[in-house]
Amino acid sequence: MPKTRSAAAVLIAVAALGVAGAAPADAATVSAGALVLGQQVLPPNDGWAASGAGTTGGAAATAGVVVHNRDELVAAVAGNDPKIVYVSGRIDMLEGQPCSAFADPAYTLDTFLATYDPAVWGRAAKPTGPVEEARVRSAKAQGDQIKAIVGSNTTIIGINNGRISHGSLVLTNVSNVIVRNLEVVDAADCFPAWDPTDGAAGNWNSLYDLVSLSGATNVWIDHNTFSDGNNHDADQPLYFGRPYQVHDGASDIIRGSDLVTVSYNDYYDHDKTMLIGSTDTPGVDVGKLRVTVHHNRFGNVGQRAPRVRFGQVDVYDNLFVATDEDTYQYSLGVGVESAIYAENNYFKLSADVPTADVIHYWKGTKITAIGSLVQYGSRRPQPVDLVADYNLAYDPDLTADAGWTPTLRPRVDPAAAVPGIVAANVGIRHLGC
Repeated sequence: MPKTRSAAAVLIAVAALGVAGAAPADAATVSAGALVLGQQVLPPNDGWAASGAGTTGGAAATAGVVVHNRDELVAAVAGNDPKIVYVSGRIDMLEGQPCSAFADPAYTLDTFLATYDPAVWGRAAKPTGPVEEARVRSAKAQGDQIKAIVGSNTTIIGINNGRISHGSLVLTNVSNVIVRNLEVVDAADCFPAWDPTDGAAGNWNSLYDLVSLSGATNVWIDHNTFSDGNNHDADQPLYFGRPYQVHDGASDIIRGSDLVTVSYNDYYDHDKTMLIGSTDTPGVDVGKLRVTVHHNRFGNVGQRAPRVRFGQVDVYDNLFVATDEDTYQYSLGVGVESAIYAENNYFKLSADVPTADVIHYWKGTKITAIGSLVQYGSRRPQPVDLVADYNLAYDPDLTADAGWTPTLRPRVDPAAAVPGIVAANVGIRHLGC
């Protein structure tokens, strides 16, 4: 179990006021259970984030703080001193403002579409010029509003159904961060970028992950709920014949991030879910991107659960639900020099989703996938060899050996038990606050 202090000791410890204008975390605002939760640290051996100095977040703080709105949140999570931040109730990072509130005077979507229509602009070059520059200024204005820049030595805990909507928790070049029991939804980009050179037909690309790790180390993301809310990419219009995609990742882990554990989270109704490694070019990612992904639910997410480059990534005891064949692309993306070790995962698939499509080739060559169970509809689950099924259907063949064996695991549950364990534990409202 995670280490804790007694509830009485925590009540004394949080008497001080941590952030101007925010409420102290005392018995009047935070339950004893939540106060104890704020002091918990990642248990030993619980994934890659237990490596090195381990992950303790803000457990060394002598004060906690409760935040209720955007400004309080941004102030509370900043800086590198130890801190425990309780997110109480719903926080709208847009503060009710429409996208038009952030638009540069020289930008409208209609103007952008008219300027960069492939019939006018062509497909050989990315947009440049005054209208694109106005879009970039608009995007920056939105980003300044919706980003909460999280410092090192931070624990963030959701209480009272804590929820952040239309915002992004940003962890850049920091270490020792814990995020638990928090719902984060719909970090929609008001001003997606158009890239006619992305793929054969071009693509719209958005900013803002729900939680973004860039150069972050020793991070524990646990018992959270991530989704697009009621703003689904599938409901967006087509522009230039391509989906106007307004969401990026749910919890991307990039640019040399390392020693991360992602556990007991509920990911659902999202497309680009978890990108580990952002480029095929060797560099800062080599020898990093060590991530453990266990006991999560990936419910009808489109892809990247996860997609991996370079990293040694342990993916075990997760529940994958892919019953919407119209949006599902793949689960495990095998990227350049990646080494995914996938064990005892359970897949509930639509009859139209072949087991060969669970893995996708992204220029990687090897993956261990053992102990997998696949269930179609109400049929009994059956053991499958995901790599063999992929190799029968696609080229080039993958090697069924990631080249390493994980050791940092508190326990490994049998795949048959995963649906019940996951259903009873993932997401918010399972940690007693």
